Amino acid sequence: MVIASGLTAISATTPAQAAVPATIPLTFTNNSGRSEPIYIYNLGTLLTTGQQGWADANGTFHPWPAGGNPPTPAPDASIAGPANGGSKTIRMPKFSGRIYFSYGQKLVFKLTTGGLVQPAVQNPTDPNRNILFNWSEYTLNDGGLWINSTQVDMFSAPYAVGVKLANGTTKNTGHLKPGGYNGFYNALRGQPGGWANLIQTRSDGTVLRALAPSHGIGTGTLPATVLDDYINRVWQRYSTSTLTVTPFANQPNTKYYGRVSGNVMNFTNGSGATVTSFQKPDSDSVFGCYKRLDAPNDQVRGPISRTLCAGFNRSTLLTNPNQPDTSSANFYKDVVTNHYARKIHAQMVDGKAYAFAFDDVGAHESLVHDGNPQQAYITLDPFN
Repeated sequence: MVIASGLTAISATTPAQAAVPATIPLTFTNNSGRSEPIYIYNLGTLLTTGQQGWADANGTFHPWPAGGNPPTPAPDASIAGPANGGSKTIRMPKFSGRIYFSYGQKLVFKLTTGGLVQPAVQNPTDPNRNILFNWSEYTLNDGGLWINSTQVDMFSAPYAVGVKLANGTTKNTGHLKPGGYNGFYNALRGQPGGWANLIQTRSDGTVLRALAPSHGIGTGTLPATVLDDYINRVWQRYSTSTLTVTPFANQPNTKYYGRVSGNVMNFTNGSGATVTSFQKPDSDSVFGCYKRLDAPNDQVRGPISRTLCAGFNRSTLLTNPNQPDTSSANFYKDVVTNHYARKIHAQMVDGKAYAFAFDDVGAHESLVHDGNPQQAYITLDPFN
């Protein structure tokens, strides 16, 4: 199962304060104000075996059966959710995955010989294209619970996540400001340059979602050159000056130095040895934090790449030659920036969101974690 890259930050483990049980309760609260039935899916990978599958309401894991080519229908893994104004508690097992929820219709899942086919609504023929749905990502293991709200792929039905600590307090994130749902869409519609084309609606007029800009480029609804002006200015700036990257907050003496030569930005260490190089990225590479800004799970290229990705998306690379710039006061100030991410963050109560893959650089992501979780929460928020 492929999880959106916004989940990167929750894959690490920390020593547990107490033994994490095999399952923990997850309470769904429906404050959406909508009358449609809710369907819940808990899909993921069992950490002990690597098996892909789904969990029922009791937290029991069920491996997927073999798929086919063409894909075959997956077993119905849906759990009936609470009606508007109600709550329902299910159990979460120890695995890494996604909790989907849909309004009015069950989602369509199929299995190939390689495993589960996730919804991909950037594809107009995807069977889930006209269904209102969203998902949260989480990992529950011996190190505790990491759970986040995500807009890495799309902004859709509003929700927040939370975790109850052993002392009885609760941490939560992901809530929109009052009016924030419509506020985001209205702001995106008002942004010139094709950004409004990211919004998908149903034939009955229901606003379903806004695609992330990388998907917008992939579908041709957002110009592929939308960030080129900023990228060109960054490349010009660092052909005559140095970009300093300090990728680890807890290792302030680990620094890398970037200089542009032609179409390549070369990074050297303190000894002057070249450690990695990046081809000049295009807009899609920046939005997706991949391709020319690939970030392998290593200790050099990956951390540098994620820092560059955050700097490009937040347009801080020209205003600060020392990266990462972690002060949100400096984000999205250039006229050429990731306006999708900018407008999402502007509507969040706590300012935090996973609006692109490495939005966790500087801890600006909508994630809660606890090493001894007592209970998890997902709250379906109002659409108005």
